[in-house]
Amino acid sequence: MQVRSMRFLDRWAGIPISIVLTGVRKLDDLFRRPLDKPPSRIVIIKLVEQGATVIAAPAIKRAIEMVGRDNVFFAVFVENRPILDLLNLIPAENVISIRNDSLFAVAADTLRAIFRLRRENVDTAVDFEFFSRFSGALTFLSGARRRIGFHSYSGEAGYRGDLMTHRVAYNIRLHASATYRMLIDAISVDGGQLPTLGFSPVVDEPAPVFVPSAKDVARVRSMLAERFGGRQPSRLVLLNANAGDLLPLRRWANERYAELANRLLDHDPQLSIALTGSKGERPGAETLVSAVASNRCVNVAGDTTLEELFALYSESEVMVTNDSGPAHYATLTDIDVVTLFGPESPDVFGARSDRSHLIWAGLACSPCVNAFNQRVTACTNNLCMQSISVDAVFEKVTSVLARRSVESIAIETPAA
Repeated sequence: MQVRSMRFLDRWAGIPISIVLTGVRKLDDLFRRPLDKPPSRIVIIKLVEQGATVIAAPAIKRAIEMVGRDNVFFAVFVENRPILDLLNLIPAENVISIRNDSLFAVAADTLRAIFRLRRENVDTAVDFEFFSRFSGALTFLSGARRRIGFHSYSGEAGYRGDLMTHRVAYNIRLHASATYRMLIDAISVDGGQLPTLGFSPVVDEPAPVFVPSAKDVARVRSMLAERFGGRQPSRLVLLNANAGDLLPLRRWANERYAELANRLLDHDPQLSIALTGSKGERPGAETLVSAVASNRCVNVAGDTTLEELFALYSESEVMVTNDSGPAHYATLTDIDVVTLFGPESPDVFGARSDRSHLIWAGLACSPCVNAFNQRVTACTNNLCMQSISVDAVFEKVTSVLARRSVESIAIETPAA
């Protein structure tokens, strides 16, 4: 299903469903007391955005600390599962995938997920989506007696019923990683005291480190040699000019990526460039390669598995990307990442890493999408992205490359 269709259903079908389920919850509360024992089995519901799953990794680890790895489950749309499998935080059999290629598939797999969670006797469900009605309904229908998720206390976000036992207020100032951790830590709080939380947010937790296999590295090197006419690039810069379908306004213009590529190639004769992306994004990447028109610029979009993509990151020095999933994937390796922000806030969604470099024009209208408006904006002209100049990105990339050269020399030079 397309993003627009999913949002339409979440609104127009989600609101009446939320009303009905809220009535069911209130009747249920008359006959069942709140759960007053520590959690034993937790399900995390995070359906969309693989990049957000990377940000949520520290929170997932905290859930594992609470109940053990075998007792943590995860519900996710099937297209967003690969990064969860690669992180290998929870057992593969505990990942509950929901197809979203059609309304029938969503309905059928959601029913299977509900029955599975009830069979597993999950007692605690944590909704990692920000005010999604579908995820809120799934949290309630999971059968968990303890349910944690965001609640619209004063109409600050769209109505999605009153389905949580632990109604958390969304804090716009917290980084997403701290927000996810807050939801997990709220499990231990008396639901009656919310929205007050008696603890400080946990920030700057280290992200997992992914080390690609020798087999994947060998495959990537072979692919690069083939693309570059038999030679292995000595210095490789990646460009990810895509932003996914969730928020196309995050895209920096292709013309600017082409200009950036040409300037980088002119700046350093040893430099090579590869365009990345999914199979569906391959034609757009090919257009960019044609615009650059250099045998030192190639297209590898759609040519790697996820594991091989991580190996490609480890073989490269810098990636320039729009605010999208790859900006977060890459931070699991030692590549430097220059991320271009516009409609969303880098303070909330910027990758937390010493090798993450965030560029944001900071216009008065930006950010225009957030949790309260379900990341929908009336903007049709992304001046926030257009205000990021090629000069600014070029200067950042070249400074990072210069720093990495110094670091490389320092490593290779033996101490006296």
